[in-house]
Amino acid sequence: MKDIRIAAAVSTFPPLRIQENMERMERMVRDARARGAEIVCFPEMNITGYTSVPEIRMVAEAIPGPLSDRLLRMAEAEQIVILAGMAEKAPDDRVYASHLVVCPEGDVSVYRKLHVAPPEKEIFAPGSDIPLFDACGMRFGIQLCYDAHFPELTTLMTQKGADLIFFPHASPRGTPEEKYRSWRRHLPARAYDNSIFVVACNPTGKTLNGIDFPGIALAIDPSGNIMETLLTDREGLLIVDLPARALDRVRNHKMRFFFPNRRPNLYARAGDDSSS
Repeated sequence: MKDIRIAAAVSTFPPLRIQENMERMERMVRDARARGAEIVCFPEMNITGYTSVPEIRMVAEAIPGPLSDRLLRMAEAEQIVILAGMAEKAPDDRVYASHLVVCPEGDVSVYRKLHVAPPEKEIFAPGSDIPLFDACGMRFGIQLCYDAHFPELTTLMTQKGADLIFFPHASPRGTPEEKYRSWRRHLPARAYDNSIFVVACNPTGKTLNGIDFPGIALAIDPSGNIMETLLTDREGLLIVDLPARALDRVRNHKMRFFFPNRRPNLYARAGDDSSS
């Protein structure tokens, strides 16, 4: 990878109020680009707003479609890669919690949330693909909120060549400080065990059910150290520089780079034994 400046967004994105959310996005995208960011990441389902009530089906949209086209125009105008979320309506009428990767060159790619949380299962279908994305001289993955609690997924993305994983959340309850303490239990482990960068962000404000989101964004280096944090109940951008040397320093160290010394064949055999 090369040195890169990333922006992670924290803001209110009310459910079902797409025009308002897009206008807020546009303002934050311009701000991120003005501050030198090459990629800006927004929270889970920020375009349609996050909710697991049935009304979300009313605003779910196909990709490509008018919303992804508008994002593409935004990325082209500002010359920045945009990572943004929405409820996606598939041709078979299923609805997915999806995150788009929109590049100014005209490419639009999609990640569909793989691990649907129990309260979401009445509305959202789980995805089945584990894509990686190439932009700005680096390869990265995306995991949405509940996905972060399944370490095998990060291992697979690292195995496929990820240098960075974005974790857009819609994680409710508690204060920003309490959410920070919660995230510190598992997100640094994803970075440390796999020698990758981690960038995570969450919205702020209320859901249709009246549940509060605590505003937080953070970045973690490949050694599992917290690089930068933003804790806020208002709109804000976490701007962080990810230096290639931080990745190289770990991956060129025989004792600190654990990943090449994994023994996946052994783990697979042990799994087969336990199931017999």
